[in-house]
Amino acid sequence: MHSLDLDRLRAVARDRRDEFGRALPFPHVVIDDFLDPGVAARLVGEFTTTDGEWIFYHHVNERKRGFNDVARMGPTARRVVGELNDDAILAVLEALTGIPDLRADPILEGGGLGEVGHGGYVNVHADFLSHSRERTWTRRLNLIVFLNEHWSEQDGGALELWDRRVQTVVRRITPTFNRAVIFATTEEAFHGVEPVTCTADRKRRSLALYYFTDDHTVRPIRSTHYVPKPTDPLKQRLLIHLDRMALHAYAMLKRHTPLGDKLISKLLRRL
Repeated sequence: MHSLDLDRLRAVARDRRDEFGRALPFPHVVIDDFLDPGVAARLVGEFTTTDGEWIFYHHVNERKRGFNDVARMGPTARRVVGELNDDAILAVLEALTGIPDLRADPILEGGGLGEVGHGGYVNVHADFLSHSRERTWTRRLNLIVFLNEHWSEQDGGALELWDRRVQTVVRRITPTFNRAVIFATTEEAFHGVEPVTCTADRKRRSLALYYFTDDHTVRPIRSTHYVPKPTDPLKQRLLIHLDRMALHAYAMLKRHTPLGDKLISKLLRRL
């Protein structure tokens, strides 16, 4: 059994391409019932049985954890990632977005399984655009599948899409079960995750994959660019700025040294 209904997704790509391109504040589309429902349910179960080191993203601008070691994911997660990295889904995404020659990322840099607990958040940002290992790649597209059963707006954790001046939330997407969001990744595609307010025994869970194109020339490092919201006080703005500088330095180290996410995760957990 396949995780994806490719015929349905091909129809979505054909019928909703204009919608994707016209969407505000930047190109995106929301697709409900994205995975086979049985597969999605099994994928949820594997969050608690995943055997390996999670990466803890705990700093000023975010509080969440992730797991991108595909070899150590559960069988359902490995299968879903494999299908979402396959040429067939790349063709669907190219048809939907009009972006040619998309490439999947086998190491899921910055992606994979994601989990945000009570009080967790991700500040408003535009995503990193340069791959740390594939130096000629440019990130072009995000695909996020939400895996939260019985989730409501009151549980928080909505994906917020902001205008390019970061003055207004243009769209707020509730991360309900088996809902996928596909959006273009650019320097002005500002988005964030509002604080999670569900009970402490629950988590906001997702699977994220990022897609790239090869520019055939080394591109400069463009790390995640966090920005303050209009209501942030001066102290918070300063902390966001300092944290952004630290992340850029870390991106430089990742490109030019063996330093990786797991090592920095251990340091952040200690701090």
